[in-house]
Amino acid sequence: MIARPQLDAWRICRICIGAFGIQFGFALPQANATRIFQNFGASLETVPLLWLAGPITGLIVQPLVGYYSDRTWTRYGRRRPYFLVGALFAACALIAMPNATALWIAMVTFWLLDASVNFAMGPYRAFVADQLSPEQRSTGNLVYMSFASIGAVVGSLLPWAMTRLGAPTQAGAGEISTAVKLAFYVGAALLVAAVCWTAFSNREYPPETLRQFDDAAVEPVTRRSVSRMRRHALAWIGGGVLAFLVAWLAHARPAFYVLVLASVAYGAFVFAASRHQGETAFTSIIDNLESMSASMRWLAVVQFCSWFSLFTLFIYTTPAVARLHFGSATPGSPAYESAANWVGVLFGTYNALGALAALVIPSVVRRLGMRRAHLLNLWIGAAGLLSMLLIRDPGWLLVSMIGLGFAWASIVSLPYAMLANNLPPQKMGVSMGIFNIFIVIPQLLTVSVLGWMLETFAGGDPSFAFVIAAAGWLLAGLAVLRVRDTATRDAAPPI
Repeated sequence: MIARPQLDAWRICRICIGAFGIQFGFALPQANATRIFQNFGASLETVPLLWLAGPITGLIVQPLVGYYSDRTWTRYGRRRPYFLVGALFAACALIAMPNATALWIAMVTFWLLDASVNFAMGPYRAFVADQLSPEQRSTGNLVYMSFASIGAVVGSLLPWAMTRLGAPTQAGAGEISTAVKLAFYVGAALLVAAVCWTAFSNREYPPETLRQFDDAAVEPVTRRSVSRMRRHALAWIGGGVLAFLVAWLAHARPAFYVLVLASVAYGAFVFAASRHQGETAFTSIIDNLESMSASMRWLAVVQFCSWFSLFTLFIYTTPAVARLHFGSATPGSPAYESAANWVGVLFGTYNALGALAALVIPSVVRRLGMRRAHLLNLWIGAAGLLSMLLIRDPGWLLVSMIGLGFAWASIVSLPYAMLANNLPPQKMGVSMGIFNIFIVIPQLLTVSVLGWMLETFAGGDPSFAFVIAAAGWLLAGLAVLRVRDTATRDAAPPI
């Protein structure tokens, strides 16, 4: 066994700077996809459905890419070939999306963008974990979050900045404004530059070296139970069939059937894997899902609730702010476009504040541990969301972003640090990919049921999304107390 090198601050920054670029693949669509779809004629009720392609792609891509990156070693490294290729394709999709000429083309390019970012994201997360010791992973993930937040700030502000530089902001029906197009072009260039910097300024440890480090987590021995897998398969299929009947009798919206199909499909996959004796990418991913540790299961709940709230914000903040703070519900109108640009500023602000929060969170972790620190940050974020309902002057929404900044900083750093310390190096990629499933599933739930929830409980008022998102963060804060706190190697059972 050998000791893993402790890295200085500059080295950690070189490892994490690629997150600045990758975040453009998230920030630009998050702030602009809804208005792009609406400019092509999509109604607010159908917009969530148009976000479906990306989550479904991520559900498949990240575990598969993680599995193969665990088994790759070339002269270019282990993870680097994957996140380099993903970044290049994401840049191409960023250029293509605002140049769409019809709604279906915008949907396809949005799907390609999400697939490409997912192709890069999983291996890049595993790359960061590979480089750092358990003691440095919380710091490293917070540095990662800081660069990602800076990237999100720049990405969110780009349309507004292009407007300030004189680019036209008006867009007719079926058109995308010049300001948005220029923002996507700049984002594509910065994405490639940042990822290439990380890829070509760092080396990777060969798989055999990773296994020799004295801090490498030992893979637990688990017995593959065919009978248990088949019971789980029947439960998922039966639950899906029952949900289908309920949805049909209740005349549920078409988007809800996506969840029904996902349940049945997963049950079928588990049953198929139980019949296969050899190891393949498919059986390995299913086996890892079926044998997750208790801590990973609770972390999955934490991520599920956290990202359900985030995707609620991504989809509904623009129409909510336009209606509640700018007095407009008409896409393409000057007031609505001003609201959409201001939402970009708000998103950029909470990301910037998240980067600043990363300077404070390590001291909170040292005092409270990762679990309680994460709970505190999530509940501060929930308070910020609820305050948006009480504010009428859009300028004061910047104060609400303080809470969102703390929540965002915590969501994209502390769960990954807690997870990585319990993973063996030979399964870092596939486990990170599986962990991403619990970011993707909330997207499916958001686009499937959120529109119905707003219609049922708020008469279609998009500002009620802030209440739903706050509830998600409150629940995530409670769930994280069940996770073993690996920041201090605390052997005590979780609360």
